[in-house]
Amino acid sequence: LLCASLLAVGCALGLRLGRGRGAADRGLLAWLCFNALVHFALEGPYVYLSMVGNITDSDALIASLSDARWLYFDPTIVSVEILTVVLGGSLALVLVYAIVKEKHYRHFVQITLCVCELYGGWMTFCPDWLMGSPNLNTNSWLYFWVYLVFFNGVWVLIPGLLLWQSWVELKKMHHKGSNSRKKFQ
Repeated sequence: LLCASLLAVGCALGLRLGRGRGAADRGLLAWLCFNALVHFALEGPYVYLSMVGNITDSDALIASLSDARWLYFDPTIVSVEILTVVLGGSLALVLVYAIVKEKHYRHFVQITLCVCELYGGWMTFCPDWLMGSPNLNTNSWLYFWVYLVFFNGVWVLIPGLLLWQSWVELKKMHHKGSNSRKKFQ
């Protein structure tokens, strides 16, 4: 319910900020607002509670059904989540600003955020995979395919698409710059 409400608020906010822009930027702004809300509202409390040793938060308990490391202080998860909350959430907000104000650093921030998201996902799951997934619930179809694969896959697919978008835009800028230099020669 909380995740659905964050999605609704993120989409509404992103679509409002994206008025007058193309569909890709409106969708991206909705995603970024949702992404920032998730980092600050869902992951932030987990980091704090795990550091003080008091994880009773219902969202952490639900997440623990698919990944048991959300129930206790796992240093890898907490380290990645600190980076994700502070850097990932902040970069999402900076990127919203860069898109809305058409700043020159938009794609630098976009690439940085995407790499952080992909790195965070890798460091969250790879150590457990290397040990045979002792903390991941791979026996339940719901917990494995919906919670682990789908929900985490979104944070792989969207950053991957955004990296591709930045690549294409930077390539266009390079060719545009190269063509204008040739005119002056």
